[in-house]
Amino acid sequence: MATSVRARGRIIAGLAAVATAAATVVLAASGAGAVTVSASASAVAPDGPGAMSYFDLARKDCVGTSAGTQSKVWYTVADGVLSDTYEPTIDNTNVSTLQYIVTDGSTFTDLQTRDMTYSVSADPTGMACTVTATDLQRGYQLTTTYITDTARDTVLMRTRLMAIPGSGTRVSRLHVYARLDAHVNGNGGGGAQNAGANSGLVTTADGSAVPVVSSTNTVTNAANRTYAVPTYMALADSNPSPAASVGYAGTASDGLTQLDSARALTPYDSAPDGHIVATQELAPSPNGTLTLALSFGRTQASALSTAQSALSSPFSLQLQKYTGGWAAYDAGLNRPPAHYPGEPAAAVVRLVDHYYLSANVIKASEDKTFPGAIVASLASPWGQAVPAGAAANGEPAYFGSYREVFSRDLYEAFPG
Repeated sequence: MATSVRARGRIIAGLAAVATAAATVVLAASGAGAVTVSASASAVAPDGPGAMSYFDLARKDCVGTSAGTQSKVWYTVADGVLSDTYEPTIDNTNVSTLQYIVTDGSTFTDLQTRDMTYSVSADPTGMACTVTATDLQRGYQLTTTYITDTARDTVLMRTRLMAIPGSGTRVSRLHVYARLDAHVNGNGGGGAQNAGANSGLVTTADGSAVPVVSSTNTVTNAANRTYAVPTYMALADSNPSPAASVGYAGTASDGLTQLDSARALTPYDSAPDGHIVATQELAPSPNGTLTLALSFGRTQASALSTAQSALSSPFSLQLQKYTGGWAAYDAGLNRPPAHYPGEPAAAVVRLVDHYYLSANVIKASEDKTFPGAIVASLASPWGQAVPAGAAANGEPAYFGSYREVFSRDLYEAFPG
């Protein structure tokens, strides 16, 4: 990152100032009307409970959360897509993956982790992550920036679909879907044991098809997690979604299975008690952009309302508030040395960047309900090999892994 120490200071000060202004504008716009929700006749997905669910990769490309404590959601990116997403506490993972599917409707279907390459970049604070996913053969790119809403339990994803220059690809002819592989409340069901099963449904909110995945189970084999609460997760789009479906992973009702075989979605609006995947058809703007909101609540209504409120503010203002909050935090830290004996200027820049990134990751690893509870990591080593639907002594097995507080790691975090 070719930014001088002095220039970085100006960036941080500028972002902090922008955050204050953005906060005023967003708060002024927060009086959005109530969400209009309607229900349709139920088409129940077949073949439950689906394949066994698993946790996700520990090799994270990015982690992020709001610098403040009002928003109690943390995102991670792994393998170029949204990965473990924690809410309402830092030990409660709800997502295996949220990624894009692209098809021309007749000859191909691309899944982001399977069929695209990617690169990653970050803002000066390291907490806003941008992934560019590319399919050279089909001639298109998806560029997505990940942040969280600073006032709500929502992960925001701003995506632009564009043709690779010179490819001749007409992106207006491509169909884009979002596929959410869930394990809400730390378990995802599926397989023979189907422990901690989730349930999914599709509702209509303000004219858009919105999938909601939930788990009201708060009991696991972990005796000390009495703070667990029912959790609902809604996936909403800034542009009205024409269709969405919920089904069981790895079966005929899985949207990916349908798009791989038929290049089209056969929607189901109910999938109870299993390993749930939600597939949402998206409608990018004429310039190829869209914003997704993955929002949480203790009820379906609150998750939907949170999503609609988050999407009522322009993403640019949300981004300014988010990065500005981290810039303000960084401005309050002890400044690292401007010079290191024997180190060239370029090395000093990298060391300063690493200093602030390290400080921010430690800050982001602290829970917002239990101050001082800094987890060892926002990841689980070999998580992709650990079942999320297994039982232990007749109860869903809680997998805390490194998302817990260990005295050794806590000591290392506090002295830095």
